[in-house]
Amino acid sequence: MAETLQQRIAAALARVRNPRVGADVVSADMVRDVATTTSGKVRLTLLLDSRDDATLVREVRQALEAVEGITDVRVDVRDPAQPPPRQPAPGGPLGAPPARAGSSGSGRALPVMDAAPAAPRVPAPTPVAYPNLGRIIAVSSGKGGVGKSTVSTNLAVALAQRGAKVGLMDADVYGPNVPRMMGVNAPPPVVNEKIIPLEAFGVKVISLGFLIDKDQPAIWRGPIVMKIIGQFLRDVDWGTLDYFIVDMPPGTGDAQLSLVQSTHVHGAVIVTTPQEVAVGDALRGVKMFDRVNVPVLGIVENMSYFECPHCGKPTPIFGSGGGQRLADEVGLPLLGQVPLYPRIYEGGDTGRPIVVAEPAAGASRALRAIAERVAEAVASAGAGAMAGAGTHGPGPR
Repeated sequence: MAETLQQRIAAALARVRNPRVGADVVSADMVRDVATTTSGKVRLTLLLDSRDDATLVREVRQALEAVEGITDVRVDVRDPAQPPPRQPAPGGPLGAPPARAGSSGSGRALPVMDAAPAAPRVPAPTPVAYPNLGRIIAVSSGKGGVGKSTVSTNLAVALAQRGAKVGLMDADVYGPNVPRMMGVNAPPPVVNEKIIPLEAFGVKVISLGFLIDKDQPAIWRGPIVMKIIGQFLRDVDWGTLDYFIVDMPPGTGDAQLSLVQSTHVHGAVIVTTPQEVAVGDALRGVKMFDRVNVPVLGIVENMSYFECPHCGKPTPIFGSGGGQRLADEVGLPLLGQVPLYPRIYEGGDTGRPIVVAEPAAGASRALRAIAERVAEAVASAGAGAMAGAGTHGPGPR
């Protein structure tokens, strides 16, 4: 008798092993709510513990995509410590009764969003110190599209060019752009249960983009985001660093809170453009870090002006003075103004940061100056903390 689709799915999943528990994902009871349609669409839930490798998600998807008769695969990820969402109406989101892998019984279907009451809040975790990471600097913005990842990558490379040992963590789990901007994108190796970061331009790099397909949306709630950030801090073999740059997602949400709850952040850099709408959003970012006791080192104004390549005359395409007004309002330094320069964004698309691709350009000079001011600011912030507490170790070399 020919195997059913459910049987083929169960057999494929049984070949995906979780090295942490030494068993396949079915035997380890990690698979829930397998739903199929007559057209070959498959949806399931994978219970991913904080100690599990995030690459299991990709391995499960690839194993199912190779099964005859499957046309589309969707894997929802859930923390096993979370209560399951409210059970929807019979039939499931794919129009077929969901079931556990290897079983024909009914189960729970997992919608992407649900109206179930929020789970009881648990106490916030105590931040863990990672002295080997050196000075941890979060680069954040109030809104998307202001060039935060551009500033993060060039800041990291510019610090490395000054002789520092630098790590760059892409914490923008919903839109990881660092792999493209740094020109590296491959599954990182794992040695002795530690993830080995990739390297580019003297910077060690880790990103969720290395672990998932480039077209896969990260439809994840806060607890999963926090586990990913915690795993990047804890389970990556960073070695000993002087600076650890964290490229945050825009806004003031789960990733920002997860980072400050996971470890001690030595300072934040807020990126904005001269537009008032961007400045207003950036102000909320400043206030957020202030409320969680992370010192904001200063403001970076990106796309400040367009410099004519022929006469050198600056043209403020997006207005002018927004970054300085924000800095004045919150009593912080304006770390620098980066001009709108086409080669910056060409380099971002081709994996060549502008401080490497065209070091003599005005934008490169501005970004290197920002890196120098950030290094000075975080050193001053660290010295102030040591003077106030008297318990911290030495700063970066």
